[in-house]
Amino acid sequence: MKSEASVLKQVNSSSPDSSSIFRFNIRSLKIGFKRNSSPLAIVVLISTFSLLIAGAFLVYYFQSDFEALHLERINSVWGLSFMILTAVLFLFYSSLFLYKLYLYFIYKPIASVTNDLLPTCTVIVPAYNEGKLVWNTLISLAASDFPEHKLQILAVDDGSKDDTWYWMQQAKLKLGDRLSIYQQAKNQGKRHALNRGFELGTGEIFVTVDSDSIVKVDTLRNLVSPFVTNKKCGAVAGNVQVLNNQKAIIPKMLNVSFVMSFEFMRSAESSLGSVLCTPGAAAAYRKSAVMACLPEWISQTFMGTPSDIGEDRAMTNMILKQGSQVLFQSNALVLTNVPEEYSGLYKMFIRWGRSNVRENLMMAQYVFKNFRKESKWGTQLLFLNQSLNIIMSFPFLFFMLFMMFTHPLMLLSSTLLGILIFSSFPVLFYAKRYSFWESFWAYSYSIFYTFSMFWITPYAIATANKSGWLTRGLSQKE
Repeated sequence: MKSEASVLKQVNSSSPDSSSIFRFNIRSLKIGFKRNSSPLAIVVLISTFSLLIAGAFLVYYFQSDFEALHLERINSVWGLSFMILTAVLFLFYSSLFLYKLYLYFIYKPIASVTNDLLPTCTVIVPAYNEGKLVWNTLISLAASDFPEHKLQILAVDDGSKDDTWYWMQQAKLKLGDRLSIYQQAKNQGKRHALNRGFELGTGEIFVTVDSDSIVKVDTLRNLVSPFVTNKKCGAVAGNVQVLNNQKAIIPKMLNVSFVMSFEFMRSAESSLGSVLCTPGAAAAYRKSAVMACLPEWISQTFMGTPSDIGEDRAMTNMILKQGSQVLFQSNALVLTNVPEEYSGLYKMFIRWGRSNVRENLMMAQYVFKNFRKESKWGTQLLFLNQSLNIIMSFPFLFFMLFMMFTHPLMLLSSTLLGILIFSSFPVLFYAKRYSFWESFWAYSYSIFYTFSMFWITPYAIATANKSGWLTRGLSQKE
């Protein structure tokens, strides 16, 4: 079908420049400008810079007011305590950022091993109401540069209500014995669909790929190679980018955010052998590690309710608990679809936030124990960072509301100036690796998230016991 070639061409044309992050690719200026030349995109970017410049000007304009507020805080017990706490947090996060920067520079992805050394691999694709997207996923997997006799591809339809099963059957007709398809009698959730694949899989390595994602030809071999070179490796995270980043503003912003989250953050975590979450879009697990925790994983509950979200974070957590290392492969690229509207985005973030709260509580039960023979302090530092982010979300929210009612313009201006300063690193990082023009979406995303998503973490904490996928429904994509 005509979509097959276009999908594979789109994925395999994406290749970052992984040399110095302080040099820019001139060719990316032209490409990025074309991609951001839609009227709406230009308006959003112009508005972004207008807000940031206005914020910087207002900080200068209200300088005397900021000084008066500063003196007022110094002369009060609560104000002084707040300033000390702010200074301590700033010192902690600044030191942590510099440490992560160091870890990023020493990180190196593991090159693919030769065909004869590649392990047998079972790829599991759970699907629910994904329509034709599952076809694209399965075709891209079948096109992988991976020995056919070592590759088993399983697709599980989790009781879809649309034509997902039809497209699985079409893929089966095209791929023949290379693909096995299964249909759940009713919708039981992604965790149960994956569990069926784990029980049927014969490979030494399990790879899970979301049914709205597509992979490059070398993704699978790069994803599983760490298991050959590192016997302590229990799981590997793939490098996730946005597939639909040319369709709407939100995917454009998320694409820059994903690059920062994966290629910087997870690179640093991988240097510690402690990637905290292997993404559902593309992750690999040693079969023995999965089978060791499978009963606990499939029957996991939170506050007496079966867990039907966060299966990727839960699996990662349990494998870390075994003492295994969890790594990241920046050369194992996968592109996935993300929400294009605010309603879908905030629901996705709530699901992630709830999972983060739950798994941090689970992690607290073992992270300060002797769960690993080698150094554990890096894992503990990452845990403290995540826990602090969760704990400080409510104080931050209350402070933001207080300032909103007492000093609204000062809050607005200082926030915008802070975004201009602190978002410049993601801009620089993305500009070097991919596109100069597209990197500016980091500024837009920071403004968007700060003013429209600030409530997500507090809400996720307050509703951590709630279940439900939230974004599942009939696919509207063709």
